[in-house]
Amino acid sequence: MTVKRMDNVGIVVEDLAAAIEFFSELGLELEGRATIEGEWAGRVTGLGQQQVEIAMMRTPDGHSRLELSRFLAPRVADDHRSAPVNALGYLRVMFTVEDIDDTLARLRKRGAELVGEVVQYQDTYRLCYIRGPEKILIGLAQELRQEVSS
Repeated sequence: MTVKRMDNVGIVVEDLAAAIEFFSELGLELEGRATIEGEWAGRVTGLGQQQVEIAMMRTPDGHSRLELSRFLAPRVADDHRSAPVNALGYLRVMFTVEDIDDTLARLRKRGAELVGEVVQYQDTYRLCYIRGPEKILIGLAQELRQEVSS
């Protein structure tokens, strides 16, 4: 088995503060906020230069997370918020895998297409987005473990 866990589900919002308040009221805990930008980020998403404010919310059991994103650049491309519950699609789901290259090779045989590139974020993760069945956007992350010297 390659998937180790589901990391988070992402939702794009216009008002990040209001979304944080809503999900806090629901019982999620704000784990942290950050602005994500730079060349590496655009290579993962395929959007080029981007600037995104994110807030990571954690479920009370600590096992699941919701990533709220507010895109500053590029502007939001489309708006599906008023779609009924049976509308097709979602932003993406991110999975942590043991070996991103092996996972990509196996999923390509099932029709997966790489979006952008596989990139390395610092010495922490290798990341990519793929289009899976029906062009569903899926993120893959491989944790990079540092050797601990004795």
